[in-house]
Amino acid sequence: MSGGNIMSFEGCNYFRQRLILSTLSGKTVRIKKIRSKEDDPGLKDFEASFIRLLDKLTNGSNIVVNETGTSILYQPGLLVGGKIEHECNTQRSIGYYLEGLTCLAPFTKKPIHAVLKGVTNDQIDPSVDMIKLSTFPVLKRFLGTDEGLELKIVRRGAAPEGGGEVTFSCPCRQKLRPLQFTDPGKIKRIRGVAWAVRVAPVVTNRIVDSARSVLNKFIPDIYIYTDHYKGSQSGKSPGFGLTLVAETINGAFLCAENSSNPKGSDKGPSVPEDIGKETAKLLLEEIYKGGCVDSTNQSMTALFMILGQQDVSKVQTGPLTPYTIQFLRHVYSFFDVMFKIEPQQVSEEDEDLRTGGEKLILTCVGVGYSNISKAVS
Repeated sequence: MSGGNIMSFEGCNYFRQRLILSTLSGKTVRIKKIRSKEDDPGLKDFEASFIRLLDKLTNGSNIVVNETGTSILYQPGLLVGGKIEHECNTQRSIGYYLEGLTCLAPFTKKPIHAVLKGVTNDQIDPSVDMIKLSTFPVLKRFLGTDEGLELKIVRRGAAPEGGGEVTFSCPCRQKLRPLQFTDPGKIKRIRGVAWAVRVAPVVTNRIVDSARSVLNKFIPDIYIYTDHYKGSQSGKSPGFGLTLVAETINGAFLCAENSSNPKGSDKGPSVPEDIGKETAKLLLEEIYKGGCVDSTNQSMTALFMILGQQDVSKVQTGPLTPYTIQFLRHVYSFFDVMFKIEPQQVSEEDEDLRTGGEKLILTCVGVGYSNISKAVS
């Protein structure tokens, strides 16, 4: 393998993006100077845990990490999938790992059935609830069905000690469908999950009441499910939180969430009423940004549009997040495909009716990516 065939990057930023795109494209990557100037240089434990997860997903991967952990060479193998069990590092939630899995799952040889253990809800990554409520509907559009797509919470574990467990199943496909989704439509209902572990059950009711005090002014169709875990199902740390999703008439799902401060946090204990109101306001902010996919799912949507059939895919989004902007740059590096990005044109008749922030239309032609391990059905 000549040096010219290796893609080189520096630094720890967007580490997961690079490994996921390397795995899908089959291109070897070398990442150098990982926190090389910090007091604690090299890979963090959660990054090493993500590498181990990729190793379980693939067959024949070659992973070389230097002694200090400041440099890694990753030569991806074949995506196999199948049954996997993984202990996720508690520095990041299970959502951190699930985001990577959902990007890779459609292209495995065997359908993924993964058991992941660790933190189900924290303040950093998307929770398992958010992935189920807003990521799965997007994934379903590319797969063509939700048959075999499942995320079940066996035990809920709050930060920092976790103790949660989820099972994730996803079918694999030979090819993905192109996406044409440029009109989200109006909001028709709001759903949500208020969860609590190792605290009084009344906490979830307080969260729901405070969230409703904000949202009832806008829409009547609101249902927030209360999910209180106790005993062996409640993980190792106390905590509570709320995940809300707004569904539009055309099937767009816009999601927002918030969790209590972890035990021992410098910020002190959280108040359930504050969590409810803050999450409701975050949802209203997400609705204002708009789009057919929410901020969390922009990068995954862009990836599956690129990997679709050799056909035009088009989607409306709100403002692109910094994470998505960097992801599009990486997509160009690995697949040599660029998106056409333009502001959505609004007619003079609709100008007075327009609400929310500026919307973007992302257009691309798929590379015709084919799952070589999956026979044509």
